[in-house]
Amino acid sequence: MQFASAAAEGRYAALVRAAADSVIGLDFDGTLAPIVDDPERAHIHPDAADVLVALAGQVRAVAVVTGRPARQALDLGGLEELADAVHAAGKDLYVFGQYGNERWSSAQRRIVSPRPPAGLASFERELPQVLRAADAADAWVEAKGLAVAVHTRRLADPEAAFQRLEGPVGDLARAHHLVVEPGRSVLEVRSPGMHKGQAVDALVSELGAGGFLYAGDDLGDVEAFEAVATHGQTGLATLLVAVSSSEQQALVERADVVVAGPDEVLDLLRELTADAAARRA
Repeated sequence: MQFASAAAEGRYAALVRAAADSVIGLDFDGTLAPIVDDPERAHIHPDAADVLVALAGQVRAVAVVTGRPARQALDLGGLEELADAVHAAGKDLYVFGQYGNERWSSAQRRIVSPRPPAGLASFERELPQVLRAADAADAWVEAKGLAVAVHTRRLADPEAAFQRLEGPVGDLARAHHLVVEPGRSVLEVRSPGMHKGQAVDALVSELGAGGFLYAGDDLGDVEAFEAVATHGQTGLATLLVAVSSSEQQALVERADVVVAGPDEVLDLLRELTADAAARRA
C-alpha cells in the first residue's frame, strides 16, 4: 500500500487502532465491481464476498454506497447472500442506493425509498429530442425509478458524445428542477439535495462510529470524501481511498491512498483486516 503522505500513513495507523468501531464505505461500480460497457452486466469482484466477510469481523459495519438502485446493487453484487454471512457474525451490511435516496440493511431486509422527484417523468419524455439534437440518439437511457441515467459508453466515441450532451442534458434537468451528476461516460439526472455525503453522515451518527474508511472512483463520491474529511476534523479516524482511472481523476488529490481498481481495493481491505486482527491478538 502506498500512502499519499506521511500524514496519510498516520491516518491509516489511527484507523487500525479504531477498527472495531469503524465503518467501511465502498462505492460499487469501479470500486467493488469492474467497469464494463454494459452496466447491467456489471458484477462484484469474485473475491469481494470473502474479503468483506473477513473484514466485517474486525469493524463495526460495512456499507455499499452507490448511484445504482439498491435492488440492482443487491442483485448484481449478491449482497443479500453476503449479508447473511456478515449478519451471522453479529455485524451489519448496509446498502445505500441512488446516492443515499434508498436504504437497505442486513437487519431490515427491505428497501426504504422516497417517491420519484417531481419533474422526472417530464424530463424523461423530453430527453429523446435532446439526444437527437446532440447526435446521440443511440445513447442508452436507464430509468432508475428515482433518477434517469444517460450512458454514452456504448457509442462509437463515448467522450465526444458525453461532451455534446453535458450542456443540453443539464439545461433540460434544470428546467425541471433536477440536478445532473456526471460520471464515467454517464450523466445521471435526479432530485437535488441528496448525495453520498449524507449517507456517510447517517452512518457515523447512527452507529457512533469511531472511524471511517471510504473508497470510491467517481465524481459522485466527492461529497462522501468531503463528509469523511469533515468528520476527521472532529477526531474521527479516517482514510480516503481513490480508485484512479484514465476517465476520472477527481478524487486522487483528495485521497490518502490511490489504487488502480477493484483488485487493489480488495488488497487494501485484506491488509486492513490483517493489521486490525494482529492488533487485537
